[in-house]
Amino acid sequence: MTRWVVPDPKRENWYWPNDAMRERAWVSDPKIYEEAAADPVAFWAKRAEEIVWFEKWKETYIDEPYAYKWFVGGKLNLSYNSLDRHVEDGKGDKVALIWEPEPPDEPNRILTYKDLLAEVSRLANALKRLGIKKGDRVGIYLPMIPEAVIAMQACVRIGAVHTVVFSAFSAEALRDRLLDSGARLLITADGYYRRGKLIDLKPQADQALAGTKVEKVIVVRRTGHQIPMHPGRDLWYHELVKGEKDFCPAEPLDSEDLAFILYTSGTTGKPKGVMHTTGGYAVQVYITAKWDFNLHEDDVHFCTADVGWITGHSYLNYGPLMNGVATVVYEGSPDYPDFGRMWQIIEKHKVTVYYTAPTAIRMHVKWGEEWPKKYDLSSLRVLGTVGEPINEEAWLWYFKLIGGERCPIIDTWWQTETGATCVEALPGIGPFIPTVAGRPFPGIRARIVDAGGQPVKTGEGGYLVLEPPFPPSLLRGLYGDPEKFRATYFGEFGPRLYFTKDGARMDEMGNIRITGRVDDVMNVAGHRLATAEVEDALSQHPLVSEVAVVSRPDEVKGEVPVAFVLLKAGAQPSEELKKELIKTVDKYIGPTARPADIYFVEDVPKTRSGKIMRRILKALVRGEPVGDITTLRNPESVEELKRIVGYKG
Repeated sequence: MTRWVVPDPKRENWYWPNDAMRERAWVSDPKIYEEAAADPVAFWAKRAEEIVWFEKWKETYIDEPYAYKWFVGGKLNLSYNSLDRHVEDGKGDKVALIWEPEPPDEPNRILTYKDLLAEVSRLANALKRLGIKKGDRVGIYLPMIPEAVIAMQACVRIGAVHTVVFSAFSAEALRDRLLDSGARLLITADGYYRRGKLIDLKPQADQALAGTKVEKVIVVRRTGHQIPMHPGRDLWYHELVKGEKDFCPAEPLDSEDLAFILYTSGTTGKPKGVMHTTGGYAVQVYITAKWDFNLHEDDVHFCTADVGWITGHSYLNYGPLMNGVATVVYEGSPDYPDFGRMWQIIEKHKVTVYYTAPTAIRMHVKWGEEWPKKYDLSSLRVLGTVGEPINEEAWLWYFKLIGGERCPIIDTWWQTETGATCVEALPGIGPFIPTVAGRPFPGIRARIVDAGGQPVKTGEGGYLVLEPPFPPSLLRGLYGDPEKFRATYFGEFGPRLYFTKDGARMDEMGNIRITGRVDDVMNVAGHRLATAEVEDALSQHPLVSEVAVVSRPDEVKGEVPVAFVLLKAGAQPSEELKKELIKTVDKYIGPTARPADIYFVEDVPKTRSGKIMRRILKALVRGEPVGDITTLRNPESVEELKRIVGYKG
């Protein structure tokens, strides 16, 4: 097995690409950062040449306040770049999509690029026959089945604007998004499987439609169980596409034409409809997928994100397919039928790139190292993380157990709003350091500033901002709410600095460590502390598998940290262990960061994608209303936590 990285002899837990990785990598010379920084617009123009344009752009970048534009006047199509160009290059028989259903005894579905193009074309033709045209919004409320990718591709193929809603969201959440976007059509399914249970989806969709503009509902038959069908409105997917032609020409779209709307799942109030346009998104997603994960034709890319999130859009669907590699789509839960399911999938399909969330990694740490050890993971070449800062213990577990100390870990920082990755260590350049994301992607200008917008000194904490020229895939606005767009992202520092709302530090090499959301910053006795830093410190203890820290008001200190700690298998809670954990925080941060309470728990509330719902934990320790828990994968955990914390809300 090729070892792709080597340890730094001078610094513990620092790793660099070896000669083999540098030779295989698309970029291996650090000078790329300097060259891109000297002229970011020229850098992105060069990258844009790698995808197919029906008409070349007339102006690469227009820098207007709140109205920046990329590749102005250029015409292209996301679906054409994902499918047609590979078929036209003679690669139609290459595997494009590998679908792994949750039931282990159900066969995989394998679609080649030629197959996928035909499926997408049939649905695109059917959508046109139903009157869907360029600019119309289409809701997609589908589980992790091939039709989810097919539906997204079919929409962008004809210029319709898709808005994908996570299939575990409630009917109310779906309705909010359909209403706000003004969707004319909804694509859903009868149901799907999760942890061996059949989840009924169609009744949720039906409930959401009241008062919306949805005229037709296309229903994919996934499970075959009995569901209500509304005559005249509801159409079976398989019947609808049966007679359609297997080719639909891709619509030439303007670079700044709207590609999709994706709603951020805010904890309160109206969800924000983040708008991404075609050209800038296509270019940045294509090149970041290629460079971040070192994608080559023989790669099998497994991104565990749901299509309802931006990661699923960019690095399960568009990014891998634009690069002509095979993408794995898994329907179910990582612990079904046992804790080894993800590793079994990697062995079975010879996955080379694995991209998942730190929360998922910490779950696997808790389940024990015996599970990955049962499987052959030697096909892996690159590992990635996404969604939140990763603590050192989880990073090292991932690196050693899953990557066999061979693979670089690409710790990516980005947002729904950025559309594509913005900070990471490139596999041919490095270094790969636990808890450190890496450098801004070439051509992206990021810096750390203080509350006044002034740069901080190297190593000092501050706010992460992006400055012009803004990344090509950065959002172009919030659907129907330009004022909220300005106030949310440019209200803090003005139109020349996009405020990420993340805290960060930068070292002398330009490597960035994300310290967490600034709204997850506590003011403890006058000291500003990120909850993520306290979590990272507690995670250093060898018996801890996962931690969530929130703040609680305190009469003396203003706020104090409260920790929810999950222990590794076999470890027992005790007062002595609490004392050890406090000493660990003292060692890594200092006494100021000591948790006021430490609760040993079996589980914490999480979304289906594995993110910890810290707002619920915060409500529990503050005695406030917990709010909606319908989107949790483990709502039963909330009642147990209420008992543990003595909740009186």
